[in-house]
Amino acid sequence: MQRVEQMRRTILRGLAAFRWLAWLWMAAVLVLARGNLVAPATAGLLVGVAGLVTLWLTWLLATAPHRLVRGPAVGVEVGVGVALQLADGFVYASPHVFTTQQPLGVAWPIAGVLAAGVALGPTVGALTGVLLGAARAASSILHVVPASEPWIGPLTPEQGLSLVTTTVLYAVAGGVAGHATRLLARAEERLSRAERTVAALEAREEVARRLHDGVLQTLAIVERRAEDADLARLARDQERDLRRYLLDPAPPDASAGAGTPTLTLGAALRGVSDRFERRDRVRTEVLVPDDLPALAPVVVEAVTDAVGEALTNVGKHARASRVVVYAEPQDGWVFVSVRDDGIGFDPAEVAEGLGLTRSVRGRLALVGGRVEVSAAPARGVEVRLWAPVDAP
Repeated sequence: MQRVEQMRRTILRGLAAFRWLAWLWMAAVLVLARGNLVAPATAGLLVGVAGLVTLWLTWLLATAPHRLVRGPAVGVEVGVGVALQLADGFVYASPHVFTTQQPLGVAWPIAGVLAAGVALGPTVGALTGVLLGAARAASSILHVVPASEPWIGPLTPEQGLSLVTTTVLYAVAGGVAGHATRLLARAEERLSRAERTVAALEAREEVARRLHDGVLQTLAIVERRAEDADLARLARDQERDLRRYLLDPAPPDASAGAGTPTLTLGAALRGVSDRFERRDRVRTEVLVPDDLPALAPVVVEAVTDAVGEALTNVGKHARASRVVVYAEPQDGWVFVSVRDDGIGFDPAEVAEGLGLTRSVRGRLALVGGRVEVSAAPARGVEVRLWAPVDAP
């Protein structure tokens, strides 16, 4: 939120600079066009009021910038802008709006339109622009100042187009200012949310390092040395749950508009490995690096199912005491290895089972991946899988 306020204050500073430049130009026009004025006092009064409003809004920017985006401040500025537009056609000695003479309030009122958009949103900004354009059109059409060649009769198409164009430009300026401010605010909010997430992940990683060097190693020692099978199993369960909590990424922030969290490959591999370990009582270790790329859900499902089938084969045939599931990125691919320390087999003598052919090779083939099996008697089995990162 602090970043959003800083961004809005920067926009308000730009508006203040524009407001001063527009007022200086209006004052210069008043001086240069004084010979054509029939109501110089009125013109001078309006330019003076605009100057006081400019000074007041600049003071608010320095002392209470939050008041600049409230209704009263915006309303005062827009009100003075409307007065300038209405008086513009009445202070000159001739109907100048469709001539080459410079209108008195052509630029300064635009600051009010922009301020309305920034403070109150694109709809209010656009409506404010329409209001300013309508005031200018009314002044151009209805002024009653005597002139040597008075303008009588309906608007010509060119004159009507000029007034409509001015109104449209005012409305577009207010709408775009409001929309751009809203987009910037949303972008800043997303950035702040991302920074908070990164900070939380960094804190989580620091806790994980400390626990890995202490609690996790202690639990592993208790598991290996405990003579009580229940105590060893409890230590292993606690170690597994703690590792999953520390290493699995947090689900997407629901407040950011995310829907159901998408399971990452690391979380999916740990889940299927945990189920295998509880079912078959084989110690399973999952090693997944932090830089593993995000995969499409269909690829995560295919790899997870293939690993699950490979672990099932270990439980049925390998007589293993330990399995390692390892994953890493490799040049546009994700490589996953399932390796056990079981009895192994001789590929020349043992035919490939149906589960390996259909559930492992078949699932990877569906997403453009491939599978290799390395085995030898008394040396365990390694199932190696490759899945493409850019698979649909």
